[in-house]
Amino acid sequence: MKLRIFNLVSVFVLLLATTACGQQMPDKKDFPEAKPANYWKNVLSPEAYEIMVNRGTETPFDNPYWNNHQKGVYVSAATGKPLFSSDAKFNSGTGWPSFYKPIDPDAIMIVKDYSLGMERDEVVERSTGLHLGHVFDDGPPPTGKRYCMNSYALKFVKAVKNNK
Repeated sequence: MKLRIFNLVSVFVLLLATTACGQQMPDKKDFPEAKPANYWKNVLSPEAYEIMVNRGTETPFDNPYWNNHQKGVYVSAATGKPLFSSDAKFNSGTGWPSFYKPIDPDAIMIVKDYSLGMERDEVVERSTGLHLGHVFDDGPPPTGKRYCMNSYALKFVKAVKNNK
């Protein structure tokens, strides 16, 4: 019985290590605003920390922005830098907020993610290296891209109406 428990624990630890090591972690020197995890723990909400620092994901269809149809800008939950516009948001049917392009392509970086036995293109914030989501080649025109972002990695800034 003890050997069986040991084997199960060993398999679990091996899978966990394989998943964690599967992401190509960019060099910290590439990110001018990179901070240690304990800094972000004090700055981010628990949900944002889990997604951005631990590279987690949120539940589809149960997150703040997947069904947001207001006009405005989505900024980084960590830095407040503008990342995506509601003008580029579309309903992908995935349950996560999806965009066909970022506001400024230089505000993000794409890195390879080999976790969970898959190869995906991970989207990180260029200034911090923090996880935002993934990008896929099944989006609408004009780019054909689907930037599938985690709501908790973003904050929404509603557009101000101009009453002239």
